[in-house]
Amino acid sequence: MKIIIAILVFLIGFNVKGQTEKEIVEKRISEASKLFLFSQDYQLALDAILKDHPRSAYAWQQKAMPLFKQGKYEIAMPILDKAVHLDPKQYMDYRAFMKCIFSKNYTEAIKDFEAAKAISGNSYVMDHTYDFYIALCCLQLGKFSEAEKILEIDREALQARGGVEAHFLDVFYLGIAKYELGKFEAAVTEFDKALQTYPEFSDAEYYKFLCLHKLGRSKEADVLLRKAIADYKNGFTINEDNAIYERYPYQAYFLKLW
Repeated sequence: MKIIIAILVFLIGFNVKGQTEKEIVEKRISEASKLFLFSQDYQLALDAILKDHPRSAYAWQQKAMPLFKQGKYEIAMPILDKAVHLDPKQYMDYRAFMKCIFSKNYTEAIKDFEAAKAISGNSYVMDHTYDFYIALCCLQLGKFSEAEKILEIDREALQARGGVEAHFLDVFYLGIAKYELGKFEAAVTEFDKALQTYPEFSDAEYYKFLCLHKLGRSKEADVLLRKAIADYKNGFTINEDNAIYERYPYQAYFLKLW
């Protein structure tokens, strides 16, 4: 009898083809993804999957994701909360990112990023460190000195791990922090570093323009503003994957109107 029970326990989570529950869910979600992502058909397909597999964190996250991309934050967040509850190691940082970039609940985003750091250290989500996003939240909360400090420490940590150069967005936002603190010369230095990597980066050009005006370099500033406008209209702006759904902090979107 004990042998039979042991065999049954081993087989739980497998279907007749030997698939685990994880594999079944992934296959069904892959099929659902062939539907229009922003449709009720997709949501109904995910509901059917979740009815059969209510403890699949991945299924809850996949149901929430297109709702966020449609701006339906109030509907999406409780769904994502279920994924985090089931698998915080996998989805705590993802929820923090969604709060920072999508729903723009910065105080709550910082709490989630700190919780994620307690699990995985200052790891990465969507190509950037947790501290990078905490700094963005600080900028949006008007905590400019805190943002500056976090970004400078993050850059030092990157360089200490084998001389890795900071991403041009890290440099850009450090420039933004210094601009907000009235450190215009230092801000220009950071924007120039970002522009060395991304020469047509219109957002960096625009904020450098503002700094140059503050420094009394008006002719240079005006030339740069014309370039920033042209570069923005040619599509050279913040190019993160999710920038097609949400405007990033300090993105100079208004240049398209000039």
